[in-house]
Amino acid sequence: MPVYEFRCLDCQKRFDVFLSYSEYGAKQVICAHCGSAHVQRRIGRVRIARSDQARLEDLASGDDLSSVDEDPRALGRMMRQMSEQVGEELPPEFNEVVDRLERGQDPEQIERELPDLAGGDEGGSDLF
Repeated sequence: MPVYEFRCLDCQKRFDVFLSYSEYGAKQVICAHCGSAHVQRRIGRVRIARSDQARLEDLASGDDLSSVDEDPRALGRMMRQMSEQVGEELPPEFNEVVDRLERGQDPEQIERELPDLAGGDEGGSDLF
């Protein structure tokens, strides 16, 4: 049976009621605290499940990506948002890079100061 949230308009307290679908709207709801029938249904928060791909696409379309090339702070913000959306644990080096970017440090300088970021391949950094 679904749980419905109500608020009593007399005593102002909140309470939950278990009602079947057929009972909802047909059965009178009484406040569990004061017994009043003067109650109002509360609508709880709604959560929408979305794929990782959809969340990343929203991030990319919501930002002005041209500023990422010119502004290290914008790049850092975007990287932090993307890491939060993905929800996976990232290596500590990632946070170090993002912190430096958010302070405005040049990505090339970060790469020179943290040479292990290239991941051993000579093709470039895994984080940029």
